[in-house]
Amino acid sequence: MFHATTIVAVRKGNQTAIAGDGQVTMGQHTVMKHHANKIKKLHDGNVIVGFAGAVADAFTLFAKFEEKIKQANGNLTKAAVDVAREWRTDRILRNLEALLLVADREKMFVISGTGEVIEPDDGIAAIGSGGSYAMAAARALSRHTEMSAVDIVREALLIASEICIYTNDQITVQVVE
Repeated sequence: MFHATTIVAVRKGNQTAIAGDGQVTMGQHTVMKHHANKIKKLHDGNVIVGFAGAVADAFTLFAKFEEKIKQANGNLTKAAVDVAREWRTDRILRNLEALLLVADREKMFVISGTGEVIEPDDGIAAIGSGGSYAMAAARALSRHTEMSAVDIVREALLIASEICIYTNDQITVQVVE
């Protein structure tokens, strides 16, 4: 498990939102930063990527994913599969310790270094140390309220921050519509 962050994504209606907290933790006991941004828009703002895990590893994967999304001309599925394949088979990349959560208007994937490319059934996904808490909150809010995707990811992350010591309430949200 990566003790560094929580990232949550929700697709609801014509909106896809990803939120991430701002805490950077060193080891198991030290908060090094409170306002980090772990979410980035790519491909002219049509794709959102969030990461959990080692920061240097995540930046390497951001760059690799950005390269793949350009090569795939914005095809999120192809880019996700290509990154996972290369991540798993490359001798250096396979040692990276991070997860990516990528989304566009229509699709969403969790990508891991073991070759996993997982598309959630319900348009809700989360990664990181508080991911399970944020995903549970997002599912409940999505099913039982009329909240927008943006409001759901923000509230789900606030709930996760109340439970997970590696997650704070300094939230960044990115949206594609």
